[in-house]
Amino acid sequence: MINKIRNRFYIKRPALIIFSTLIFVSTAAQDSGYSRPAVTAKYRVYKKQVKKDSTKKLVELKTLIPDIVYDLRYATTNNFMQRLMYPENTSITFMRLPAAIALQKIQEELSQNGLGLKIFDVYRPYSVTVKFWELVHDKRYVANPAKGSGHNRGIAVDLTIINLKTGKELDMGTGFDNFSDTAHHTFTRLPEEVLQNRELLKSTMEKYGFKAFETEWWHYYLVDGGRFEILDIDFKKLKKEL
Repeated sequence: MINKIRNRFYIKRPALIIFSTLIFVSTAAQDSGYSRPAVTAKYRVYKKQVKKDSTKKLVELKTLIPDIVYDLRYATTNNFMQRLMYPENTSITFMRLPAAIALQKIQEELSQNGLGLKIFDVYRPYSVTVKFWELVHDKRYVANPAKGSGHNRGIAVDLTIINLKTGKELDMGTGFDNFSDTAHHTFTRLPEEVLQNRELLKSTMEKYGFKAFETEWWHYYLVDGGRFEILDIDFKKLKKEL
């Protein structure tokens, strides 16, 4: 499945892979057949929202959970798109305050058994979701920009569990962004250890208010996240939060 997705966007030549040229213009939403939702794109507007409701504050996760581990795939080419989706070497990520606090509690609980969290992605600017949609026009794999995503709202997270002593990821049966049935929560033809690892992640996340996304064992979102605005503020501007 992953190769099918990649092959849609790459033209292979001997010793060369040429990425198809994409042009994004202000009318991209209309050209792609969807209506743009309300999006907060200005930092000052976001700050006004936070002033009215402090729970809407975006928190850089390591300021709250210093020992959490990052593997921010979309700031590298080590992702299913094989291209940078965030500025190269982005080393920060953000989450709305209630979700970040819940994640802190999860980290604390797991650490009692020598385990911890590794983060692949959290907050994602809306413009990046648009790029995903232009590249992979398939709602089974990427969010339709007409609705935005939990990542755009800062309440969704892609993650896994690691052994704190070794730094090694627990075996979840597939890697991150594996678009096959094997990554589904309902897929049970897996070794017992893998099923137990997935259940540990799921039960712990759900205990603290997150909900699993059925087709991706790594993706969770805060249940009441709809009250948070869709954001399109880049990481550079959000550094002001630090």
